[in-house]
Formats: sequence, structure tokens, C-alpha cells
Amino acid sequence: MEYIKKPKRSIFKRKGDEIMNEIKDMPKIESPFVRKEIDGNYIVIPEITEGYEWVFNDDGVIAIEKLHGTNVSILIQDGIITSVWNRTERIPFFNKGKKYIIEAVLNSYEKGYMEFLPDGQHFGEVIGEKINGNPYKIQGHLWMPFNTYCKKHLAYTSWGKYPKTFESISEWFKTLMPLYAMKGGDKNGFVEGVVFYHPDGRMAKLRKDMFDWYVGRRHKE
Repeated sequence: MEYIKKPKRSIFKRKGDEIMNEIKDMPKIESPFVRKEIDGNYIVIPEITEGYEWVFNDDGVIAIEKLHGTNVSILIQDGIITSVWNRTERIPFFNKGKKYIIEAVLNSYEKGYMEFLPDGQHFGEVIGEKINGNPYKIQGHLWMPFNTYCKKHLAYTSWGKYPKTFESISEWFKTLMPLYAMKGGDKNGFVEGVVFYHPDGRMAKLRKDMFDWYVGRRHKE
């Protein structure tokens, strides 16, 4: 995607004229609560997963609405978007099977969602008509970058205002507001769950379908 240029200074380290870079897959994000299979459902229980105490104890942790899309990253070098990746699969600019991903990146660029992204690999979710049944009911496709749009526009201000116990978080999830859908005026829109972000980059996730009270189709994992 050499056709999209951003006026940003490169932060890559160089060895001669070669940019030293390695494409990475988005790491698997785990639940901060232990999950067990109970009555055929893989649900969370009131026990904190080892190593995830930071979700409840550390200052600066924010709760972001988890978008139900497909993970896509872009690589920016010298202010230019040079490649697009669906996990570890490179998506050519011209392609038949996944052209909606390129469409999503282009639409995101036109909306200014990439304005403050420096050089490097940046992760986000593609949502839209061909993704997971389009629960957000949008036309076309959009790439939603985690580190700019999602953190700025989809953060729950209610996180941390109540006790961070299993019981209180479970009750909070029952009334979780669909922040993205609400931007389109749909107060009763779809909301899947939350991703917790630590200032040092650690992440954890909770979905509504991880709780025993959830009624509906659940994820397999």
C-alpha cells in the first residue's frame, strides 16, 4: 500500500539502508478470571488468573469496549503504509478474497483514524458488512486502531468507580453500554465485552458470554 503517505518521521532503527523490523501476530488476550467448563459452558469463576492481579490493583488500567471484528495490523515505514496484515497473512492491495480489509484501511485513513500513528506495526479490528454478521450495522468496512481510536473513544469512564470484585464486575457487564453503537445513535446496540489495557502494554479481556448468566450463543474458546 505504497500509495498512502503520512508525514511522520520514522522511528525505526536502521542498519545501513535496511529497516530492521519484524511483523508480529496480535498476542492472544486471556481472561483476568479463571475459566472452567461447567455444565457444558466455558465460563469465568470468582478466581483471579495468576499474573492478572494488575487488572484490579494497578493504577492507570483502562477498560475499552472490545470490538467484535477481525484482527488486522498495518505497517508504517517512513510515514508510508507499506503493508496490511490479517494476523500473519499479508493482504495485497489488489486481491479478490479479502479486498474488504483494504477497503477498511482506506476508509479509516479517510476518516483520520491514522493521523497520530507513528512508524511501526499497529493493531486494530476490522468491522463491517462481511465481519461476524455485522453486529454494528455499518455500511462498508472500517479498521479501528487500538492505540488511537479505541483508547480515545471507546473507554469506559465507569471502570474503577465501583468495587473491582467478581460480583460487581459481573453486574456491571449486565448493563455494559454499547459505546461504539451509541455513536451511531443506537443505545441498545451490540456490545461484546471489554479489553483491559495496562500502561505498560499488558492486556486482558472479558466477554459477556464468559459469565454464567449469559443467554445466547457463546464463543467456543
